[in-house]
Amino acid sequence: MATIMELRTKRAQLWEGAKAFLDSHTDKDGKLSAEDAAAYDRMEAEVVALGKDIERMERQAAIDAELAKPTAEPILNAPKGAVPEKTGRASDDYRKAMLSAIRSRFHNVSDILQEGVDTDGGYLVPEEMDSRLIDVLEEENILRSLGTKLATSGERKINIAATKPVASWIEEGGALDFGNATFEQVILDAHKLHVAIKITEELLYDSAFNLESYIIEQFGKVLSNAEENAFLNGDGNHKPTGLLTTAQVGVTTSGNTITADELIELVYKLKRPYRKNAAFIVNDQTLAVIRTLKDQNKAYIWQPSYQMEEPDRLLGYPVYTTPYMPAIEAGSKAVAFGDYAYYNIGDRGTRSIQELRELFAGNGMIAYVMKERVDGKLVLPEAVQILKIKGTTGGNG
Repeated sequence: MATIMELRTKRAQLWEGAKAFLDSHTDKDGKLSAEDAAAYDRMEAEVVALGKDIERMERQAAIDAELAKPTAEPILNAPKGAVPEKTGRASDDYRKAMLSAIRSRFHNVSDILQEGVDTDGGYLVPEEMDSRLIDVLEEENILRSLGTKLATSGERKINIAATKPVASWIEEGGALDFGNATFEQVILDAHKLHVAIKITEELLYDSAFNLESYIIEQFGKVLSNAEENAFLNGDGNHKPTGLLTTAQVGVTTSGNTITADELIELVYKLKRPYRKNAAFIVNDQTLAVIRTLKDQNKAYIWQPSYQMEEPDRLLGYPVYTTPYMPAIEAGSKAVAFGDYAYYNIGDRGTRSIQELRELFAGNGMIAYVMKERVDGKLVLPEAVQILKIKGTTGGNG
């Protein structure tokens, strides 16, 4: 079986071959024959497929590394009883009681779970399960990994400069001139998100079935997808305010697609301090268009990564993809470029879980719902610039 490095090398070689083919088979008008276009599409599809294989192997390597970690802390000459006993949601008893309650459809509820009842009647997720769930959320959700996460117990106010102080020259002995710097507040609230998964009765009651891992994986993926969509596109009405809702439109295309010059212009629309940690966010269809673009020196502006866990680069900056970015169409905000640390995510309290009674009983399925409270806002709109496609959505532009 090929290693990740071998696959990366192979992908890079195939990509160089595809670029050479495109250069040598394009006519003076920049067009390909139908046969050559089909051949190039096959080459590009193979590059994309290898990229997915690499991502899958990297995830496997990360999981293997996590499972290989020691399951217990070594004894370092600490006196007996020095390590405090875990209590509450962090205790093993609470975790075991939660799994037992889920398997029994909450008919077998231990007294220990009573300390974890939330206001809606569900039970707070054990601390260890919650931390593993957060790991899944960050792996699946690009803005959770790129943004700034804050744990909140109530409404969180973030102060930002509305106007900046100004330096001024004065004469020797002259009076100081104090500017009128002002500050604004961005408030992180908490919006409730519900997601449900279904489990067959056979799996639920099968003691050999790893129920805990299944719940973490399934809830993690569903929560992550709902969060990422809201973090990008949310309107702030009972959901987070999306990045695309607040970020500044830096470039509007001159036509109905994207050019290399417009991407270069987008990079320099972002102020220099934000460019140090900047990255692109696009969807896969947009990236497929971008991968064929060249700069003024006829060099492809997209470059595949050769390093494990290192993202591909566009004009020297990392590029991340998500299905929740809009595609290239009239009026859409197709490319984001900026420092996403200025997108703040506020997690309020602890996730809880409860059974949806009788909803799918006729199908032999049992549903469980998980709830969380979260908000997200771009606290400094100038930190992210957007490339918008010319026109208006619906073809009226």
